[in-house]
Amino acid sequence: EVFLKKIYFDHNATTPVVDEVFEAMLPYLKDEWGNPSSIHWAGRGPRKAIDDAREKVCAFLNCVPVELIFTSSGSESDNLAIKGTAFAKKAKGNHIITTKVEHPAVLNTCKYLEREGFEVTYLDVDSYGLISLDELKNAITAKTILITIMYVNNETGVIMPVEEIGKIAEEAGVTFHTDAVQAAGKLKIDVKNLRCDLLSISGHKLYGPKGVGALYVKRGARITPLIHGGHHERNRRGGTENVPGIVGLGKACDIATRDMDKENAHLLNLRARIEKGLMERITHVRLNGHPEKRVANTANISFEFIEGESLLLNLDMLGVAASSGSACTSGSLEPSHVLTSMGLKPEQSHGSVRFSMGRTSTIEDVDLIIEKMPAIVARLRSMSPLWSDIEKKGVELELNVKTKTCG
Repeated sequence: EVFLKKIYFDHNATTPVVDEVFEAMLPYLKDEWGNPSSIHWAGRGPRKAIDDAREKVCAFLNCVPVELIFTSSGSESDNLAIKGTAFAKKAKGNHIITTKVEHPAVLNTCKYLEREGFEVTYLDVDSYGLISLDELKNAITAKTILITIMYVNNETGVIMPVEEIGKIAEEAGVTFHTDAVQAAGKLKIDVKNLRCDLLSISGHKLYGPKGVGALYVKRGARITPLIHGGHHERNRRGGTENVPGIVGLGKACDIATRDMDKENAHLLNLRARIEKGLMERITHVRLNGHPEKRVANTANISFEFIEGESLLLNLDMLGVAASSGSACTSGSLEPSHVLTSMGLKPEQSHGSVRFSMGRTSTIEDVDLIIEKMPAIVARLRSMSPLWSDIEKKGVELELNVKTKTCG
């Protein structure tokens, strides 16, 4: 059985480039091909396009053009923020604070810095995926030079208390970076309210192209460049700019500002529907993450006693794209580090599916999934030795209840 329509519920992994973005990029792939660093006629159009895009991204984040560096991705923005700060401030101290549920672009950068002589504290999260602000305060020492904590978790959609973290960092005089890749386009971002020194975003998570990201660097914050070259990006990142990508990111930020409220209302409705629908029809399921403190598009659900991978393959055969864990780690057999940190057992973590919806998702899409999932889950559970034990217990319980009521 195959759906006639393909359903894409993996928007946290990547989003389709919307038509308006594609059209804005086209001239810079074809006619306006000059090097933006050239002072002659061929470079002037591309240079102006970069300046205009920078203005748009700055309006989106509430910062000024000198505070924005264009990069190749969210991962590069994270690396530049974390390594850049660590190396620029290592004379002051060598201690970094992050959480156990960060994206690999942050966690693996911190692990690299540990090998380079830095010390990293990885904060725990509670069963909802949130950190304790008191634990954060207690972790700060005289040697702490950076706090790097994500705005929105990519697997669960949980929103961290970033404004409060910003205040704590500011009071302690510690540089604060937030990976806002999953927040951009879903939440209004204001770097002044967040009191952050550094903030990362990525084009392809908000209906822009892949291969472009940006890093906000508050005026006065010092970072050491990762890529040395010409005078690009005010000497902070060498390399000829990706003009079409930058134009696309600027346009995507404009569209996000315009459509966010309407889109979020639509997505909240879909999310409530899919969660309620699946939980009413299937037993032994749990919602992962905070019930309220979550972005509107993300539902992470564990189906116990089965493998998430098998569920995904069955959904894929029906034309439904979803995921388990983050896109960057889906090739690994390890249970999700995010769900494990939230206290889930490895088998619960392995049975989790992330449905992340987007601007083209519909009620019909959600209803098709609600209709097809119970049979898929039942079939996969019928092959699971763990499930047959549960079923036996269920039968015994039912018998006990019946005997009690009869007696």
